[in-house]
Amino acid sequence: MTDTGDEFLVRPPQDELPDDIYAEDGSVRSDFLVLVGAAIADRDTLFLRQRVARLHESELGDLIEAIQPEQRLALVRLLGDDFDLTALTEVDEAIRLQIVDQMPNEQIAAAIGELDSDDAVYILEDLDHEDREEILAKLPFTERVRLRRALDYPESSAGRRMQTEFVAVPPFWTVGQTIDYMRDEDDLPESFTQIFVIDPTFKLLGTVDLDRILRTKRQMKIETIMRETSHAVPAEMDQEEAAQLFEQYDLLSAAVVDENDRLVGVLTIDDVVDVIQEEAEEDLLRLGGVGDEELSDSVVETSRSRVPWLAVNLVTAFISASVISLFEGTIEQVVALAILMPIVAGMGGNAGSQTMTVTVRALATRNLDIHNAWRVARREAGVGLINGALFGTLVGVVAAIWFRDVSIGGIITTAMLINMFAAAMAGITIPVLLHRSGTDPAVSSAVFVTAITDTTGFFSFLGLATWWFMSS
Repeated sequence: MTDTGDEFLVRPPQDELPDDIYAEDGSVRSDFLVLVGAAIADRDTLFLRQRVARLHESELGDLIEAIQPEQRLALVRLLGDDFDLTALTEVDEAIRLQIVDQMPNEQIAAAIGELDSDDAVYILEDLDHEDREEILAKLPFTERVRLRRALDYPESSAGRRMQTEFVAVPPFWTVGQTIDYMRDEDDLPESFTQIFVIDPTFKLLGTVDLDRILRTKRQMKIETIMRETSHAVPAEMDQEEAAQLFEQYDLLSAAVVDENDRLVGVLTIDDVVDVIQEEAEEDLLRLGGVGDEELSDSVVETSRSRVPWLAVNLVTAFISASVISLFEGTIEQVVALAILMPIVAGMGGNAGSQTMTVTVRALATRNLDIHNAWRVARREAGVGLINGALFGTLVGVVAAIWFRDVSIGGIITTAMLINMFAAAMAGITIPVLLHRSGTDPAVSSAVFVTAITDTTGFFSFLGLATWWFMSS
């Protein structure tokens, strides 16, 4: 029993607890969170080991994110050696660092030794250099060398994502020898779908799928059934490019090779799925100008990540304001212009954001290149003109009736046509130009597209109004 303040909480027997920890909306069930919180408060290690330690790593990661911050460290301490460190690969970076920083290096080293190399690297890469070296020093020599080699590759590269455990055999082995080796050898990955064929220098010669092995007679040599691999991934390749190879060729796994074509690891589909999700989330956040923000970040960290592009946006806002100031006299004479200005700028901004989002995503997936850029630009120009004419006419009619002035309706109709065409052109040309210059279009495009649509909208609307009223 647990005293929760107002009542005593009695934890039900293990066999009465439901197996699924998730509610219908996908969140961790509140009653399960209450039970876990009570067990942590009571230091009930029996309940935690029977009900929490047995969770899948992704479930345990969701649970860690859902409980209170002060409960996370207590949970890890109470579970001790039963805590699955792999769960930390499923949580936000801030939470992972919070937990790992409070764990003894001896405990981390013992847990790292039980992980796949790709998961071990994922956790080690965020640690301080001194702690990382101390943990690596406690590992067996072979494992330490593998992890150091992976950590030496650039961040977000295939070498960082690869698993250094793989099955490799020489070409002169028979199928029977290979099968016996896989049965008898203890130091092999828990799961794999391919066997790699190498020469004495570890240079990759080819691959053999497991189904081919099982369907071939034992006396056949591996070199007779292997196929040359045309999709080996360079260790220095960016992880997003590697993910695109998997998508293009429907791969389940791929060899990772160094600059000398020597086999150094394997990239598997589960890692690639994580990469695709991370890259998509990163592009989405950058389009909003919030960088690598995570839900677990503090107020100060969140504010710091949003400040830079807000500052740039402030500068562009002053530029738009300066355009308005050029027509101050016209606005004073025709107050309706001040009321209608936000409509012109807002519609242009939304149209530009639509085109920009499609363009940035197409660039990220490599569906937009030099061969089809002009065709896509023509399409977006046509869309801008059609939507500009459609909504410009609609707003023009409303404005003419509202202010009882047909000229106001005609001015805003023309201005919206011009601005939505400009928005469409800016939405495709700015990301493409930024991409060609080596700048990430997901980070920079939004501010510049907004600046162009605001400036163009204000200038066209107020400029047309000034010309019309001065000439009439």
